[in-house]
Amino acid sequence: MKVAVVGGGPAGLYFAALAKRAHPDWRVSVAERNPADATFGFGVVFSGRALAFLAEDDPETYRDLAPMMQAWDDFRIVHRDEVVAIDGNGFSAVGRLELLRYLQGRCRRAGVELAFGREVSGAAAVADADLVVGADGVNSVLRHAFGAEDRLLDNRFAWYGTPKPFDCLTLTFRQNRDGAFVAHHYRYAPAMSTFVVECDAATFARAGLAEMDDAESRAYCQALFAADLGGQPLISNRSVWRRFPVLRTGRWQDGRTVLLGDALRTAHFSIGSGTRLAMEDAIALNRALAEAPADLPAALAGFEAARRPPAEAIAEAGAASADWYARLPALMALSPYALAHSYMTRTGRMSDARLARLAPAFMARYGAIAGGGRC
Repeated sequence: MKVAVVGGGPAGLYFAALAKRAHPDWRVSVAERNPADATFGFGVVFSGRALAFLAEDDPETYRDLAPMMQAWDDFRIVHRDEVVAIDGNGFSAVGRLELLRYLQGRCRRAGVELAFGREVSGAAAVADADLVVGADGVNSVLRHAFGAEDRLLDNRFAWYGTPKPFDCLTLTFRQNRDGAFVAHHYRYAPAMSTFVVECDAATFARAGLAEMDDAESRAYCQALFAADLGGQPLISNRSVWRRFPVLRTGRWQDGRTVLLGDALRTAHFSIGSGTRLAMEDAIALNRALAEAPADLPAALAGFEAARRPPAEAIAEAGAASADWYARLPALMALSPYALAHSYMTRTGRMSDARLARLAPAFMARYGAIAGGGRC
């Protein structure tokens, strides 16, 4: 079988490597519009739960990636200069470029044909393939026939890096005369961290960030989070201010073409599941093809049936999380522990009872403060 993968991000590369390993006689190719080492952003983060799925479904990849990752066992929220530690929330992070290089290496060793700098204009460009895998992100050229709906959220965010190595995944909330901001930051290498700055639309407008160039925007954010950066600079890599695209696709496949990852749907970055969803899609598609090797339409239908419910549940959690961030100015009125509790329960999937099991130290402190009328 001839398999054409369009898009060389985690979803496309990982599926290609898995498919070629499982079917050495298949001709598997990946076409990516950008150069091999081109990527925006800095690190990507995985929850402990996400890594548990990977360890179960693909122990080889888990063993390879684990030594490359920075890992920590707790999570922190900084509000009004008070640090709130939330135990029992393990995360790991790896540089996005390091992850892509690893997956590219897996593909090459397996015999996948990689073509970088190759633009695929549409389905006609891969008409000779038996299976077409659309893994070309939110700007997918293959998605148009699949009934996609998309909209942009109102909040703005800019994705920076910094040489300050933060201890763990942290949300830092800051206010100035323009309004409310939050930074999502975490270490992804021994001496590098991701630093995403987010604000609501009104704050963005008052700050004049739309009129600033890259240097001015970075200087503004550096000054705002100076205490947290400890004198280290922010580093830009296509760090323009964006609005997050919420994407849902009505159909996932048509019997020959199938979509994966962000080409299929997006989950808000605040739940740290974009790369997880991409890699789980790849695992599920590879499994479906193995279960129906002689019937491609049945395999793709099986992939959609098995994968859609859990993927949509994560996307819905992402939507609830995004709604929470949209209320950022009002949330700033909460005390540090009340804000932390609101954050942890924001998606509706975390009850107080479950949170007490997962983060007993945090909930004991929260309960003591709330019981004293200070929360």
